[in-house]
Amino acid sequence: MPETAVHSASPAHPTLAQAFPYWLKLGFISFGGPAGQIAMMHQELVEKRRWISEHRFLHALNYCMLLPGPEAIQLAIYISWLLHGIPGAVMAGILFFLPAFALLSLLAALYLTFGDIPLMQGLFYGIKPAVVAVVLFAAWRIGSKTVRNGALFIIAALAFVGIFFFKIDFPWIVLAAGLAGALGGRFLPDRFKGGGGHGSSDKQYGPALLDDDTPPPAHAAFSWKRLAQMIVVFVLLWSVAMLTISGQPTLSAMGEFFTKAAFLTIGGAYAVLPYVYQGAVEHFGWLSGAQMIDGLALGETTPGPLIMVVTWVGYLGGVSKSVAVHPIIAGLAGATVATFFTFLPSFLFILAGGPIVEQSRDDITFSAPLTGISAAVVGVIVNLALFFAWHTFWPQATLDNPFAGHFHWLSVILSVAGFIALWQYKVDIMRVIIASAVIGVVYTFAV
Repeated sequence: MPETAVHSASPAHPTLAQAFPYWLKLGFISFGGPAGQIAMMHQELVEKRRWISEHRFLHALNYCMLLPGPEAIQLAIYISWLLHGIPGAVMAGILFFLPAFALLSLLAALYLTFGDIPLMQGLFYGIKPAVVAVVLFAAWRIGSKTVRNGALFIIAALAFVGIFFFKIDFPWIVLAAGLAGALGGRFLPDRFKGGGGHGSSDKQYGPALLDDDTPPPAHAAFSWKRLAQMIVVFVLLWSVAMLTISGQPTLSAMGEFFTKAAFLTIGGAYAVLPYVYQGAVEHFGWLSGAQMIDGLALGETTPGPLIMVVTWVGYLGGVSKSVAVHPIIAGLAGATVATFFTFLPSFLFILAGGPIVEQSRDDITFSAPLTGISAAVVGVIVNLALFFAWHTFWPQATLDNPFAGHFHWLSVILSVAGFIALWQYKVDIMRVIIASAVIGVVYTFAV
């Protein structure tokens, strides 16, 4: 691959209108999960447009990796905030998830209308085993970077045992893992040093608009007054939104639940999915376990962060609980509430915490509690993979009879083949899902 050309002059500062087309395009092409989305932004913003330097990009990313919530959208919000202040942050954040919101809402409506026709059944029959492979691969990929010693392995194993055998709620697992990490950082500091994530880089692409030594813009200067203002605005927005939906118990429950989920997504979407499942499926009954798997499958094949599966959950929940007379209105109401309350905290984290980060560049590290939580996340994701595998290999199984019904051997083969393709041959996730879906359709019409 040829080296990227090194320029001698920094680029001109784009206006908000000039930046709009890029952020809009990113929302439509942001496939590949967080890694793919971050790689796209790096190639475009660091290498080609040079709006931000390599070191500054990675510094911002390290901060976003520490936060609850989807790191890719938070990185987009952060960079656009540096360039254009609050208007830029709001623009980039909304455009990042808006195409996925519209597409998943449409797919949810089609799913509820045509989900029982043979073609759709065949597609999902093939997609579900691919999802098992994708989630298991995520556990391996994250675990290989996170669980670096015996102490962290014990935390991961205990997290798995807690959620799989004892059904401990995800928030308590996060709290326990954080406490274990804090104690480990105090008594076993070498084993709980910050790791993973993204370090420094010496690559150069020429002078950047926001270069290594460029002072933070005026709007990025830290002040306690500005921090307090951001927190007050966030609380007001959240309160007004909750007041607006207070007359509908299901929507109110969604608002509270997805706000909690937004503050617990340490480790990315795969880590919070068990929590979303526990609440949406087992506690509130907004959708079934099979529908949750179908939503995750579609989330893997649409642009935007994987946590956009909350749009699917909200849409199906709105319809199942009849929050409005017309099903489409009910679905869109649920989808809007789930999406709004999931992403609102991400804007708070950047707009309130960004000035602190800019003031303390070169000092961002992973804390010991976060290291413990990251290890626990691996155990939680393994539990999620087993849960999906159970519902995929034994679709008629129940808690009382966990191996009831016909065992689907083809699903096992597709899951194993999908994992090998992802792990050994580095095949793109989309290709694995599409190939598995085609096989599912052929099998459905053949039997």
